[in-house]
Amino acid sequence: MSKAITQTLLATAIAATLPGAAIGAEGDDIGSKRKSAMLEEVTVTAQKRAESLQEVPISVAALSGEGFDSIFSAGEDILALAARVPNLYAESSNGRAAPRFYIRGLGNSDFDLAASQPVSIIFDDVVQENVVLKSFPIFDVEQMEVVRGPQGTLFGRNTTAGVIKFDSRKPTMESDGYINFAAGGLGTTNVEGAFGGALVDGKLAGRVSVLRQERGDWMDNTYTGETDAMGGFTELAMRAQLLWTPSEDFSALLNVHQRDLDGTASIFRANIFEPGKEGELNDNFDRDSVYYDSGDNNPQKYESAGSSLKLEWDLGEALLTSISAYESADGSSKGDIDGGVEGSGPGFIPFSALTEDQADVSQLTQEIRLASNTSDPLQWQLGGFYYDADLDVTSIDGFYGATTVSHGNTSWALFGQTSYDFSEALTGTLGLRYTYDEKSLMVGDQNVDGFAVVIGAASIQDYDPVKIDDDQLSWETSLNYALSDDTSVYVRLSEGFRAQSIQARDVAFEGSPSVADSETITSFELGYKADLLENTLRLNTAVFYYEIDDIQLTAVGGGGNFNRLLNADKGVGKGFEVDLEWVVNENLLLTAGAGFADTEIQDADLTTAPCGSGQCTVTNPLTVDGLAMIDGNPFQSAPESVFNFTLRYSVPVGSDGEAFFYTDWAYQGETHLALYTAKEYTIDNQFEGGLRAGYTSFSGDYELAFFGRNITDEENIKGQIDFNNLTGFVNDPRIFGMEFRKDF
Repeated sequence: MSKAITQTLLATAIAATLPGAAIGAEGDDIGSKRKSAMLEEVTVTAQKRAESLQEVPISVAALSGEGFDSIFSAGEDILALAARVPNLYAESSNGRAAPRFYIRGLGNSDFDLAASQPVSIIFDDVVQENVVLKSFPIFDVEQMEVVRGPQGTLFGRNTTAGVIKFDSRKPTMESDGYINFAAGGLGTTNVEGAFGGALVDGKLAGRVSVLRQERGDWMDNTYTGETDAMGGFTELAMRAQLLWTPSEDFSALLNVHQRDLDGTASIFRANIFEPGKEGELNDNFDRDSVYYDSGDNNPQKYESAGSSLKLEWDLGEALLTSISAYESADGSSKGDIDGGVEGSGPGFIPFSALTEDQADVSQLTQEIRLASNTSDPLQWQLGGFYYDADLDVTSIDGFYGATTVSHGNTSWALFGQTSYDFSEALTGTLGLRYTYDEKSLMVGDQNVDGFAVVIGAASIQDYDPVKIDDDQLSWETSLNYALSDDTSVYVRLSEGFRAQSIQARDVAFEGSPSVADSETITSFELGYKADLLENTLRLNTAVFYYEIDDIQLTAVGGGGNFNRLLNADKGVGKGFEVDLEWVVNENLLLTAGAGFADTEIQDADLTTAPCGSGQCTVTNPLTVDGLAMIDGNPFQSAPESVFNFTLRYSVPVGSDGEAFFYTDWAYQGETHLALYTAKEYTIDNQFEGGLRAGYTSFSGDYELAFFGRNITDEENIKGQIDFNNLTGFVNDPRIFGMEFRKDF
């Protein structure tokens, strides 16, 4: 790709203001600030180079501008992206600190802080491997990309489901900035701002971005009599960037960021599922209160910090890029796991359960990449990657005491990708990556101050160190054929892997660590991309089929509340996604998306312990030992279907403003919350809606809006705790508020 084309595409991306499509850019005059009645180019970096969304032979969805920012207007965290993109879902039983992502039905529901994920999160070109690092707040973002399907060639291991990329706004020599203030119900405030520009004209530019999100405690603890005891949070984050361009052929971008979270972990509620019914909340559920005798009202505190340095040299016909980064985080979450009071309810709670998890994680990454920088038919890139991480996890149980385990992970890879234009219409791509991955586990202090040790119900165990390694080849090949200037079809075949895993959660309860072998995915994808109706309607769709050999699963719960890794023989998924954007006219924009993922575990002999409480209705066949046979079950916690819809309507006000109305809706289809199938842990037909309505002044560069999130106040089930009762947790309540934004 030539420098001119690259610069044009990058400029187009910066102009993007609505989901997946730019519909108008801001210029110097008021007329240019009004929305255009045509779609414009969207640039993505799904293949680590700037390309048009419509020319990339991969299923990619891009979010930016109003359609992206409105999702977070009431102080939401990264989990708010669930179901906002076809075949994308997110959930967590660890509050705001440790999200879990699913693409095309593939994810990992393991709640432990050492769990690996098949969805990779990339912030500003740096992978965030640990679940705590994945939760860094979203602010001052230029664009988000959801790259669906295995991405092992360019992004490495643990991308078997796909990649979610966030690119923050970068410094420029032009002075610009904004301040955004929102206030709403439940004591919610959301303040975001940024400012940047030239520090040394033509040589050095900077940008500082800040975020403060806050919500007051709003849930009562009716057991202790405390009012407004929990549910709130304070989230502080900042990012500072310096861009140095001493010459035309060299640039250096320094990114420093940090985060401070002080709030409430997930709120577990005892016996809220109606026995014998599919995903139905009963009279024990009261959104505004809980009944806790322990857990200190479920506090959560995390701090994280990181930095990266991106160096880029223009060598003429090639670009050399180096990205060095260091990330760290530490903190803790505490919770009343049984969700109530032993012997008092709500419902039957046979014994009390209190857990605190602490994590201290650090990672070092280095990537070096050499890529072509011409307009020739042959394009290529070669690179190497190194990763080194340490994680200490301390689990504190009210009976067994504190246990610390130390995880280590080192990995390196060599990769290459090439594409060739066989003609003006046909382009082929081929990629290959070799990866070596090594993991280790050491058990440190165990059962410290544990009551179980004092009374002789437990003893200090002696565990040998665990060390495992693996190496794999990942590859991809694709063909993209332009049917016309505005339509194309592509076919993509790819293979990737999720590296071997070690799970040591059970060590805290005198169990042994478990190990899962690497899983390998082979995926087939066929897609169609088109800009129709004189460039006012964009329709992108793809169908897919994949098979995963030795798929990694996590068996959580049962009567002993164990957390064990399993390898099933095979996992199979098939389905489709559709992304649609329609600029009806200058005043009306519609977007819609649909995703379907039919998944199945295939292992005739695989079993797991079901329903630790004995109160749920298991529909799987049971062995003579009471274990559930899970062959044929769908993947855990992943919706079978996802739908989303947005509408934006605006009306000119005078010569320099507009009134607007924007609404967004997301629907989640049938979802099995457990590895086994139980009626109570199967949910369906959940949805949430949001809105923004207000006034924009083009001459004054400000906007005033009324907003609402979960406007119909849906009580949606987000997950369950399989232990000693029918414990569950739900979504956030309805929030209405006002928002003001001023651009500089």
